[in-house]
Amino acid sequence: MNIGIIDADLLDNKARFPNLALMKISSYWKNKGHHTELIEWDKCYNYDKIFVSKVFDYTKTPQEYLNMSNVYYGGTGFFFDKAKPLPNKVEHIKPDYKLYSAIDKKLKYYHDTSIGFTTRGCFRQCKFCVNRNYTKVEAWSPIEEFYDQSHKRIVLLDDNILGYDKRIDILNTLIDINKPFEFKQGMDIRLMSPDVAKRLSSSKYSGDFIFAFDDWDERIPIVKGLTIWNKFKNNKNTKLYLLVGYKNNNVKDVVEAFKRIRILMYFRCIPYIMRYSGWDNGEMRGMYINLGRWCNQPNFFKKLSFREFIEKHPKKSSTQKYANEFESKYPDIADEFFDLKFGEVDELYL
Repeated sequence: MNIGIIDADLLDNKARFPNLALMKISSYWKNKGHHTELIEWDKCYNYDKIFVSKVFDYTKTPQEYLNMSNVYYGGTGFFFDKAKPLPNKVEHIKPDYKLYSAIDKKLKYYHDTSIGFTTRGCFRQCKFCVNRNYTKVEAWSPIEEFYDQSHKRIVLLDDNILGYDKRIDILNTLIDINKPFEFKQGMDIRLMSPDVAKRLSSSKYSGDFIFAFDDWDERIPIVKGLTIWNKFKNNKNTKLYLLVGYKNNNVKDVVEAFKRIRILMYFRCIPYIMRYSGWDNGEMRGMYINLGRWCNQPNFFKKLSFREFIEKHPKKSSTQKYANEFESKYPDIADEFFDLKFGEVDELYL
């Protein structure tokens, strides 16, 4: 058979990372002697079977093609936490790393990268997370199941690697392979330990170390984890995702975002603003935009306070408009946070 593979996120320009499920599906059918290739929507009529996947729910997928009898689709972008897992015979197979061979070589994750899960699941059950139905972290695939020795790097997609009781064994295996690796989904800083910190900081880790600070109420365990991490990180770049607009969409949420940013400044870490669905429906829309513009550009964040960043923009710009409106309405909050500057916060406020 001729089998078409559609990465809907890639076609809608949302993807900068290959779809692991599609690579496994392609490998499964190739091993059975069939031809597979990455295609676009308008080619659907030329194939015996079409497999479609997307990660993001906002990715556009033409319904006329999804309704075709030879089209099969799945993934979190379609079904979020109700997405069906791949059958074991497909899940535990080496991915077809040649599926994306025609993709621009500058997009590094599509080439020379081994991708997989060593563990699956998380016990946190955060309501905003696709993994909220799990109650534990469990072993999933040995590294050799998806590792290609010819590749330059390894990317792990584990949901919560530090929540696994044998995490040290996995880290030791990655270190012994002696190639750059990273945990793409980030790690749980609340579970940081000296043993983990020592291994991560001395390894060939690729890119920034990524954690998360999603909730102000979690500040105590997060500060504890950052305190351990700071003893070992050796000035390596550390970034934490900051979720905003989830619990509420009002001034309290913005204040708590600034408080989290101040803690990260103290630990010399970089925040990355993640705006929850519906963030743009309330009065804090403009401030969420400004916080993202400031924090998500490390070259600005490391050099400029929020006020200095705002003042670099033209007086009639939306950036200045949003900040001025907020300061006019909440002058005490602006006075407390607008002049905070990376590298100058030397007291920890909890």
